[in-house]
Amino acid sequence: MKFNSTFRILIVVLLAGVSFAWQHSRAADSPQRIEIVAHRFEFSPSEITLKKGEPVIIVLTSKDVQHGLKFEEFNQVVKAKKGESNQIEFTPDKAGTFAVQCAVFCGSGHGSMKLTVHVTE
Repeated sequence: MKFNSTFRILIVVLLAGVSFAWQHSRAADSPQRIEIVAHRFEFSPSEITLKKGEPVIIVLTSKDVQHGLKFEEFNQVVKAKKGESNQIEFTPDKAGTFAVQCAVFCGSGHGSMKLTVHVTE
């Protein structure tokens, strides 16, 4: 009788552990999603941090005119028209700090529109 209840407890604990591990691995597979808002002449947020080797979805929303983000080191560009959003998905393959610029000329302050991307190991 004692063996039977101990066995049942062991099975419940084992199933709970497997369930937790499965859910954790599924969450780790989901790309990080970062939303960036562009308006003359800035990005918000102006800095983001990514992890090397982990997929990311960048969602760009433009508030006033067409804007874009050019991730030159990762060969990625996303553009969004006024009042719209667009997204890209990629996996950073190198660590470092990178300056991302607006990919669409948007006026006299266009050259100062920058987003700093930190990619950690």
